[in-house]
Amino acid sequence: MLGKIALEEHVSTPENNAAWDSRGEASRNGESYMREVEQLLLDTDNRIADMDRYGIERAILSLTSPGIQSISDVAIACAAARNANDYLHDVYVAAHPSRLGFFAAVALQNPVAAADELERAVKDLGAHGVLINGYTNTGTGDEIRYLDDPANMPFWQRVSDLAVPVYLHPREPVASQRLIYQDYGSLVGSAWGFGHETGTHAVRLMLSGLFDVFPAIQIILGHLGEGLPFLLPRLSHRLWKQREGSGLGVAKRPVEEYFHENFHLTTSGHFHTNALLDAISEVGSDRLLFAVDYPYESMAEAADWFDNALLPDDDRVKIGSRNAKALFDLQ
Repeated sequence: MLGKIALEEHVSTPENNAAWDSRGEASRNGESYMREVEQLLLDTDNRIADMDRYGIERAILSLTSPGIQSISDVAIACAAARNANDYLHDVYVAAHPSRLGFFAAVALQNPVAAADELERAVKDLGAHGVLINGYTNTGTGDEIRYLDDPANMPFWQRVSDLAVPVYLHPREPVASQRLIYQDYGSLVGSAWGFGHETGTHAVRLMLSGLFDVFPAIQIILGHLGEGLPFLLPRLSHRLWKQREGSGLGVAKRPVEEYFHENFHLTTSGHFHTNALLDAISEVGSDRLLFAVDYPYESMAEAADWFDNALLPDDDRVKIGSRNAKALFDLQ
């Protein structure tokens, strides 16, 4: 299929690369794999050439995980977010305005500053929304803040006012919560830990009452919904049985209603037709979007799978481009 729009496509900046310690990723994924990824995160020419080769008309870029969320110093985080947004716009998007867009980076270490930076990125730089790499470090160790924390309400108010989507991207579980992965370190990241961490984070948002306060907010989840299309019916069933239990008295509606009305799912890094069909059966093809997860994943593999998956042609066009054009108001 020609004209695809890809939505979880990562880049870095010299500042971000200097601050990011990739040794943990290298130990899980291999030294040579991470060396290639780090090179491609800073590259533009190969990215555009591969987009041409595999029928991807446009890519919306985002700062690679953990990005700004991992910087516990508030002033440094705010400056890094602003610098990253300027860099993505000036270096990537301005050079290829018809091919590349970007999601803003924000420093939720200061939710009001994050709201202001999101507004600047959207109104002045043309950002299509914001991508947040999971929880935000507010200190060392377990000092973190999830997106449902009441402190983030000024940020969510601005998201609602701007009417832009939020891409909830994974990061690794907090170090103190990794005992289950002991002796199996390769499970901590994208192979398993990412999905468990991010799926749970999304459920926290559903249970928090956020979507009762801001019913129009739209969240994007990658990897075909981090397992939730399959797991959500069981979750909803058990939550109803436990409806008087801890943490269940805030949300006014069942979790599946929020999932169906406030979430979009992308194909990033999950190129399996049965899983895609399960996601469609749960949320409908109008809420599925194409993505690669480049450079951690291959455009060739993603495009070959998607272009040949056993889908109705209308669903392929919707997922490949039409839904993204509607969500981001693309021409």
